[in-house]
Amino acid sequence: MNEFVNSSIRQNALSTNDCVFPLKRAQKFKAALTRVFSHHLGCLDSGERFETKGILVTGQSGSGKTKEIAEILKRFNAGQTPLPTGRHARIAECILAGSQGWKDLGRNTIRAIGYPLHEKARLTQAEIWERVVIEAKLAGVVGIHYDEAQHIFRKKNDDDCLAILDSFKTLMKDYEWPLMLIFSGVPELDGYLKREPQLDGKLDRIVFGDISLPEDYVKVHEIVGSYGLRANLSVDPELLTEEFLSKSHFVRAWTDKTFANPAATPFTHSNFETMYRKDHPFVEFLTG
Repeated sequence: MNEFVNSSIRQNALSTNDCVFPLKRAQKFKAALTRVFSHHLGCLDSGERFETKGILVTGQSGSGKTKEIAEILKRFNAGQTPLPTGRHARIAECILAGSQGWKDLGRNTIRAIGYPLHEKARLTQAEIWERVVIEAKLAGVVGIHYDEAQHIFRKKNDDDCLAILDSFKTLMKDYEWPLMLIFSGVPELDGYLKREPQLDGKLDRIVFGDISLPEDYVKVHEIVGSYGLRANLSVDPELLTEEFLSKSHFVRAWTDKTFANPAATPFTHSNFETMYRKDHPFVEFLTG
């Protein structure tokens, strides 16, 4: 056996990597997706032109948005709902980065659908999004999930932000094949999307909250117990009491990760962000 492989850790990862603990917030997202898609499907069945709707999911960095959304979208795609075109409904996923402009956004979107657009393809903004719509219809893609969507707006001037927002609006309003859009990111994303009133008005909003103690003690114990059962691990008796979730444990975990002073954590200081230098690399992590 390789000296760098711990077989127990490897097996635990294999057993639990695809697990998602069912939380009420995920059910809210599923309910919103059901509403939006059912309306979308009925409009497709009618054969008439329509403008579709979308969903915005916000939550702090590390709150589990990506994992929970991906799990529900996996189930959606596995459902193979038939469309009037003869294809099965599918929602594609696309992760956004801050260095992208509207043309990069179009390229990444069409690649997420499954079409290999060449890097040197000379297409206008309108031509790129027209190609996205055509390829989406051919592939049965009814929606696109843009994860970490706040990144594409940061450090952009007003004109660039509005061009990106206009691209999103165009996808949702396309007469030939409107696309449901699912945006997820940190809370600041909401402010960016509100700059385009027509797009903003078509979004259902869901907030993924963090674990809150002491209200969520029972839920945390359920998560720990479920993990132990799935990974075939014995849960230490010390973890079966509420004391193992004292504030001091969270403070220690935070300082171990950030090398911060224990007085400068979210658990001990209401304005802890102000205690970091602006050029501190951890500040960027804090803001997602």
